[in-house]
Amino acid sequence: MTGKFITFEGPDGAGKTTVMNNVVEKISSLLGDRLLVTREPGGNKISEQIRNVILDRKNTEMDARTEALLYSAARRQHLVETIIPALNAGKLVLCDRYVDSSVAYQGSGRQIGMDEVYQMNRFATEDLLPFKTIYFDIPVQVGLDRIAAHRSKDAVDRLDVEAVSFHERVHDGYLKVAKNNQERFVMIDATKPLSEVIESTISVIKTEAQEFFKE
Repeated sequence: MTGKFITFEGPDGAGKTTVMNNVVEKISSLLGDRLLVTREPGGNKISEQIRNVILDRKNTEMDARTEALLYSAARRQHLVETIIPALNAGKLVLCDRYVDSSVAYQGSGRQIGMDEVYQMNRFATEDLLPFKTIYFDIPVQVGLDRIAAHRSKDAVDRLDVEAVSFHERVHDGYLKVAKNNQERFVMIDATKPLSEVIESTISVIKTEAQEFFKE
């Protein structure tokens, strides 16, 4: 694979999707068709259908392991249909969430085992991990307050309405993953002003994928 794979991660309310959208707006003209922007769960027809099932607030009876398996299934389809072809074509792939989300949310948040969820995803991805992961860190309550203040009722999904204790476990899970993958993780303080977070993110991308930005 001649491309480069960078993921965006963070707990709810960290603003990673907003940052990602702003970053793409600023760099897309420089990269053109050498850039692929995608998300998880989702990224193609089948994976987006699985996303709808996972995040539907009506699916309150969903078992934690079912949830984890659905994320892995969506990820597998996303990988083989969207990400790998882009990497083989030499593109820079920016993805909103990947394996680390499952380890933090289902492994730690749902308490079904971080290593168990990771091993499940090793099978789904055949051990393909991103080159770098940009992690947007924010205190749990600050993130939840942001969601309450800025996210429309229709945009609030099944995970957003979980108890604070769930979100605290997710945050703790992310910090454990980051500690165990220090060579891959780049930490960004998401409590800083949005413009500063965006510029920091662009700086990381241009440093870690500098070959895409050469004149």
